[in-house]
Amino acid sequence: MSDRYEYVPHRLLRHPVRDIASGVEGELMAVINENVSDSGREHWVELAYIRGASGREFTTSVSNVEPAG
Repeated sequence: MSDRYEYVPHRLLRHPVRDIASGVEGELMAVINENVSDSGREHWVELAYIRGASGREFTTSVSNVEPAG
């Protein structure tokens, strides 16, 4: 495991979800705590990876994920 990211358990993994920011629905594939540091300042964010109907994955903040339906 890299020190740049780590997988995080989530109750909606592999379930249909909606990104409330965009309204797009898909399957939650992973939640990853990523180190997005720049200029030596450490900064971590939790990103949700959602696979849409097209098969392409996109990211959003975990706080934007809700169950679909």
